[in-house]
Amino acid sequence: MAFIGSKMTGHQYASSKIDKVIFGVGAFENHGYHMPFGTDALISNILCEKLAERVEGLMVLPPINYGYSQHYNKLPFTVSLSAETVTNVLKEILGEIVRNGIKKIIILNGHDGNIAPIEIAARAVKVQYPDVVIASLNDWWVAAGKLVPPGTFEVWNGLGHAGEGETSLGLALFEDLIEMEHAKGVVPNLPEFIDIKWRFDELTDTGASGDPGVATKEKGLKIEEAVLNLLENFIREMDKTGWTYGLKKNSPEKQAAL
Repeated sequence: MAFIGSKMTGHQYASSKIDKVIFGVGAFENHGYHMPFGTDALISNILCEKLAERVEGLMVLPPINYGYSQHYNKLPFTVSLSAETVTNVLKEILGEIVRNGIKKIIILNGHDGNIAPIEIAARAVKVQYPDVVIASLNDWWVAAGKLVPPGTFEVWNGLGHAGEGETSLGLALFEDLIEMEHAKGVVPNLPEFIDIKWRFDELTDTGASGDPGVATKEKGLKIEEAVLNLLENFIREMDKTGWTYGLKKNSPEKQAAL
């Protein structure tokens, strides 16, 4: 049974054995002519709910539907929060989770602009509550490129905003919301190792980067399985060690207890 927090009653929570929480962080912004504006929150939340079906004691909190998207705001329809607001919202949500007695927290991010706010917020809460474990999958799209079978992607290793990888995953998770007949993108000319701080309209005139035209549901199912396996294996390994890591995990006392 998956514990979906927004659908649970107080009685159901009290009678469950929840010791972990996960939530998605998304955005509301243009995703080309073919994907919904809420793609990032949809993907992260659906994956969270699917993950909760695989592991015990994990509750899914509602996703954050807005993120830091000001670098996309030349494209309609983008609604962005400031980086400071996203950081503060995350800090307050994390603090409230801890106040409710949960010390194992996972964040599943769906949008590039949220990576820095998540880092700042999570570090601050960790310093405030040293015994809390906060884990974040910041960029599933990068992980997917490394985890799916070689040769899965045809263009730019599946990367891109509403590109091959993201469109494929969307087809696997919410195919009815995607209009593939309008899918078109641009593979931008960017250096391999240097991170240029671009505005998105400098990279594409279609609202999508990469090549969504070669996306398929079959590729999306491979991405879905790879990301879910990654998260499931992480949680199972952490559960085995009592969510200890680093020096605590490797200490003689801990090894003797195991």
